[in-house]
Amino acid sequence: MAKSPAWQTKAGKNPKGGLNAKGRASYNAANPGKPGLKPPAPKPKTEKDAARRKSFCARMQGMKSKLTSSKTAKDPNSRINKSLRAWNCK
Repeated sequence: MAKSPAWQTKAGKNPKGGLNAKGRASYNAANPGKPGLKPPAPKPKTEKDAARRKSFCARMQGMKSKLTSSKTAKDPNSRINKSLRAWNCK
């Protein structure tokens, strides 16, 4: 049986939301043709990071409203809400 990559297991997930460095590294190794994942930018220092944060927050808010149940959307410990907090989304 094949071992799951870290980004799909608890070892690659940050308890505060999103992926940790190990999870990002395993995702980038499994998807070499795509641009690499970067860590969250809750307090962006550049305009590029600010745009990335704005895009992420808009995309995840849409996922939260359309793709999750009302129970998950209200749960403060759901992965989506933890990610939104990690990125400092309002």
